[in-house]
This record gives sequence, structure tokens and C-alpha cells, in this order.
Amino acid sequence: MPQGILPFKYEAENSQTGMTALGGLPAYLDLAHAAGLSRSVEKHLGARSGTQGWTDAQMVTALVMLNLAGGEHVDDLRILESDEGFCRVVRQVEHHHLPRRQRRQMERRFRKKRERTLPSPSAAFRYLAAYHDAGQENLRTPGKAFIPSSNEHLSAMPRVNSDLLSFLQANRKCRIATLDMDATLQETKKESALFSYKGYRAYQPLNTWWAEQEVIVHTEFRDGNVPAGYEQLRVLREALACLPEGVEKVYLRSDTAGYQHKLLQYCAKGDNERFGRIGFTIGADVTAEFKKAVAEVADEDWRPLYKEVDGQRIDTGTEWAEVCFVPNGMGFGKNSPVYRYLAKRTPLREQASLPGIEPGAKELPFQTLSLGAKRYKIFGIVTNLDWDGETLINWHHKRCGKSEEAHAIMKNDLAGGTMPSGDFGENAAWWWMMILALNLNNIMKTLALGKEWKSRRLKAIRFRLVNLPGRVVEHARTLLVKLSDRHPSYELLLEIRRKILMLNPAPT
Repeated sequence: MPQGILPFKYEAENSQTGMTALGGLPAYLDLAHAAGLSRSVEKHLGARSGTQGWTDAQMVTALVMLNLAGGEHVDDLRILESDEGFCRVVRQVEHHHLPRRQRRQMERRFRKKRERTLPSPSAAFRYLAAYHDAGQENLRTPGKAFIPSSNEHLSAMPRVNSDLLSFLQANRKCRIATLDMDATLQETKKESALFSYKGYRAYQPLNTWWAEQEVIVHTEFRDGNVPAGYEQLRVLREALACLPEGVEKVYLRSDTAGYQHKLLQYCAKGDNERFGRIGFTIGADVTAEFKKAVAEVADEDWRPLYKEVDGQRIDTGTEWAEVCFVPNGMGFGKNSPVYRYLAKRTPLREQASLPGIEPGAKELPFQTLSLGAKRYKIFGIVTNLDWDGETLINWHHKRCGKSEEAHAIMKNDLAGGTMPSGDFGENAAWWWMMILALNLNNIMKTLALGKEWKSRRLKAIRFRLVNLPGRVVEHARTLLVKLSDRHPSYELLLEIRRKILMLNPAPT
């Protein structure tokens, strides 16, 4: 009976062939081993501290590889398990350099003979449940922002991530850390999720991005109703504690969610014992008082804002100026730090309507100010840096680049866009697994793939590097991943492994 229109058929292969559709994914296992990911997980997490069943390292490795392979759901572990060739590599990696006694102990963790290489979806769900604290749910107050306290396992996740950053820092030293703090909304259909300010159920993690190294330093999983700036100073302190040795200077960039007196004062007064004064640019609330101060700026004090594109200075059509502004709500004292305020104004062109705005609507989705016969879009920045205004504004705008691109990768290229449970702690752990995968992939691009790969999204890396057909065989006590020598990525994989071999390994 014909299977379809075209002259080919699908037929099941019953023999154990060692075929794999993920011929490039073992390179990430190689990098994870060099980074000491499994050792770090076993050291910090402790969710599977018993002598039976899957270990923490096996669980975390499986979920990280699931993210990198393109899986979106816990149930996708079935598909990863069905890749016989990849599973043979995973088994070999688990026993690498282990003495015979420890290998036997690993096998004895299973009451019956171990039949699976990777955890089943049900086992993974039970593991994620260890990160949920049901008692915290009773502390919620209707109508108020609340962040459940992390239990001992979930609170250890930042330490695992910090070890990854230390490995990156050991191989690509960077003495400056520009931290971009920003929250992202992740819409969900879970009935236990709360409504966000946009009117739909969502979660809203607050992420801290290290711009120079292009990795996530810290993340805090939150309900959708928690404002982005809620307890942001505490989160900043936690992120600073995650920075590896060798970082000497820290800068902070944030949108208006970070426009808080305590946060500004903490950075400006140098209250952090390790880093001292933290230079910042933060979006300022465009209040009526701020608009009044902007209106008092003389027309000759406004300067055109340029940006550099391919070595040329391009006029953006926007102007900037220093603004003499002291907000009433800041409560300045005699010894309080003094901040600079800058404003941008962009003239609004006459048009029938803006996208998403009904014709005749009076409210616009941004702040405006009429100066003379012209109407402008207004944006404010507060800073404690003494840089030239144009340099400072363009530097602040870079916050909206890579960190927001990382949010899109989290939710679209990785599994951060699909929550596995209605329980907060399980979803927080799932989010952290995705963050580890994101950082591992970015470390791969930085240390092994090279500059030409820095701008490529994960979907392009999967097409070129991860999803390679191959066969896994054993010859002379060596496991071989056989790929077509005609595939353009064959030589690339060899070069990647050579670079990984030359890296400074994570400390044992």
C-alpha cells in the first residue's frame, strides 16, 4: 500500500545500529565536563542525596541537554532517550575516569537493572518537585506582590551558575562587569499563574545580564503580578555575590523599574564591600516635575544625538540636554549623593495614527511634552557617571540589545517559554535549568566557536552543529562518533574539541 504521493517509504530499523541525529551535541557534554558542571551540581544541590535512583548530576545534565537539543517539555526526554547513539555517549561520559568500585556503585543505585540512559519524564517531574516549597503558598496575600522563599535546593542554583561563570572567567578574564537588570514576561496558561500588568497570566523573572561576557549572572523567578523593580536592590546584591574573582569594576544599567532611591544610593555611596562605588545609568520617571524641568532647558542647550554606524556618525534625529532636576520624593539629605539628569527629546511627526493606537486617542504609550509649536517624545536618564552625555546615552541604549535578545532566546530557542507545572518551585527549577543551558551555549560560542558565531542564534547552531546524523560505535575500547567526512561541520567539531582540550579546567 503506498505511504504517500512521492516514491519513497519509511521503514522501522529493528537492529541496534548506534545511529544518532545529534552528532554535535556530545561536544556540549565535553564542554560541560571541562567546566565541572556535574561536580558543581553534586556539590551544591543535594536534591538527590540518597543512594538510590538518579543523581542530581544525571538529572541536571539531562535537562540541560534537552534544552540544547531543542526540547520544550519534560516529556521530550522520551525523544532524547530514543536517540541510541547519543545515549551511548552519555553512558560513556558518566563513567569517565571513575574507578571500577564507583562505577559499580552507580549501577547499584537502581534496584532493577538500569534500562534507561536518561531519566523518564515521571522521574524528572518528581525531581523538579523537590525544588517546590508548598508551605510558601500559604503565605500569599491576595492583591500583593509576593516572592516565595527558595528552599535549600533552589537557593543553591545560583552557586552552580556561579561556578560556570568562574570557569568562563578563568579562560577569558574580564575585569569589568556591566550588569543589565531587566524583567521579562512569560505568558502561560497555568491556572495557578497570576495576571500580569498586561492583562494575561504570566511569570516575570528578573534577570541580570553580564554584557562583557554575554552570560546570565543571576535570575529570580517571579509571579507575573510582581513589579519588575520589586526588591531590585536585594537581587542586585545577590547578583554581585555571583560575580567570579577577577572582576574589579561594576556598572549597572536598568530601565525605570530601577529608579528607586535606595538602589541609587547603594550604588552611588559605594556600600558594596567588594566593588565599592557602582556607576549606573537608570531610566528616570518622566513625572510632571521632570517635564517642568525639561521645559525650562534653553533651546540652545539641546544638542543633536549621534550614534556610530560602521565607523560613521549618524544623526538620530533626537536631541539631548542636561536637566537641572532634584526630585521631591528622593528626600535628599546633607550627605546624600548628587546625580545627573539627562533628557532626550524626539519630535513627533504629524500622522493619522500610531500603530496600535486608535485614531483620535489622546493617550500615547510614551511620555510627551509640547515645547512651543512642537510636540516631543521625552525620555529621562539618571546617572552618577561624569561621561560625555552623548557617550553615556548611547552606552545606556546598549542595554536594550543583547540582554533583550537573550530573553527571546530563553523563551523561543530554549525551554523557558513552556512551564512544566502549576507549582511555583518546579517552574523556578525548570527556569534555572534553561539558564544553565543558555550560559553553556554562550560559553561554547565564546571559548570554542569563535567571533563569527557570536551573533548566531541557537537555532542556527542546531542546524549547523548539533543536529548532525552519525553513528556511534566502539572500536579498540574507544567510543567513536562517526560523521560524514563531507559534512562541512566535521572539521569544525574537531576544532571545537581541540579548543576545549586546551581550556583551563574547572578546579576539582
